[in-house]
Amino acid sequence: MAKVLVLNGPNLNMLGAREPEIYGNRTLSDIHERMKNRAKEARIRIDFFQSNHEGILIDAIQKANHVYDFIIFNAAAFTHYSIAIRDAVAAIDVPVIEVHISNIHQREEFRHTSVIAPVALGQICGLGEESYMAALEAVIYKLKQ
Repeated sequence: MAKVLVLNGPNLNMLGAREPEIYGNRTLSDIHERMKNRAKEARIRIDFFQSNHEGILIDAIQKANHVYDFIIFNAAAFTHYSIAIRDAVAAIDVPVIEVHISNIHQREEFRHTSVIAPVALGQICGLGEESYMAALEAVIYKLKQ
């Protein structure tokens, strides 16, 4: 059975309450529940992890190597400046799909650059919670190849 890890960075535990005009009203648990249901249909094991701490996310990325088949990763603010997280993603053999709820390219200038995108399999952004679902569908497609 294929295994997918969904990693979420800082402040994503506040979804549903934090800036709903940008991030919507759904909680991270709501998104995970949808993903869990779709993964079950596709016969994929899916695990979820969220942390507000850079080092803990790096540890999770490193521990995922040779354990998971894919990582779906919303690094949140770390996307734009964490070379340490970028290096952790580059150091593992697990393909990573970067996701964002908002379109980072339409927001403040500092959000336009992702240091993770160059070492990720791909990036999906701007679709709201559907960014996560699109990433999961991409994983399902890749696993069938």
